Amino acid sequence: DSGLRFHYVAAGERGKPLMLLLHGFPEFWYSWRHQLREFKSEYRVVALDLRGYGETDAPSHKENYKLDCLITDIKDILESLGYNKCVLIGHDWGGMIAWLVAICYPEMVTKLIVINFPHPSVFTEYILRHPSQLIKSGYYFFFQMPWFPEFMFTVNDFKVLKSLFTSQATGIGRKGCRLTAEDIEAYLYVFSQPGALTGPINHYRSIFSCLPLQHHEVIMPTLLLWGERDAFMEVEMAEITRIYVKNHFRLTILSEASHWLQQDQPDIVNKLIWTFLKEETTRKRE
Repeated sequence: DSGLRFHYVAAGERGKPLMLLLHGFPEFWYSWRHQLREFKSEYRVVALDLRGYGETDAPSHKENYKLDCLITDIKDILESLGYNKCVLIGHDWGGMIAWLVAICYPEMVTKLIVINFPHPSVFTEYILRHPSQLIKSGYYFFFQMPWFPEFMFTVNDFKVLKSLFTSQATGIGRKGCRLTAEDIEAYLYVFSQPGALTGPINHYRSIFSCLPLQHHEVIMPTLLLWGERDAFMEVEMAEITRIYVKNHFRLTILSEASHWLQQDQPDIVNKLIWTFLKEETTRKRE
């Protein structure tokens, strides 16, 4: 309905159950490369470029990035792909969108899997009571400024972007799957295009448009995966999330893993997702 063109990468045969993957910031469909390969045997796996990212259209006004628009995008995309429901997986900012889609359109989500993002109500309440999380989320406030955040990312050949994934403080740790030179190059290629950072940062410029939420409850089976060494999100929020899920809820915290969990520990993440998907289907059959 928005009139926007969305870019996605798909694996697996059409007609198989849909698995829809929503990336975080500053990423694009490529952050799901390990999952596209893994789940195509049983699913039609679709990794989107969210509104404003990569090859998807990027409206210029920040009003076009309100959470309501982002939630409606997912509903429209599902229908455009010829489905009325899916397994929905989101990481980071894509996790925020996944929670909201599950809350607003529960009939569309058979199972919800979120990586390193708590229930949005937990996030907003926790951040107000814990200055340490407020500091970790300081970039949300920095991103409210016009043009300067985009400029900061480009300085010194995109040094900030590279260090997010590779530095000791925020990057993938020693025991994780480090990003290869080709992986880094893919990120730099996408985000060095003219204006490529404005859409992604506009997501944050509109964050206060939808919070706090009117409705909170999540009614489908939910898996929350969390890298304990997340530099941006405190792990305490993961456990509190449990109170909002009125169905089977599983939380797995990986002690050596970073914020970039599905790229950091793809084999373990994929195994945990398979276990969750199979466990639920067998339980239903009984």
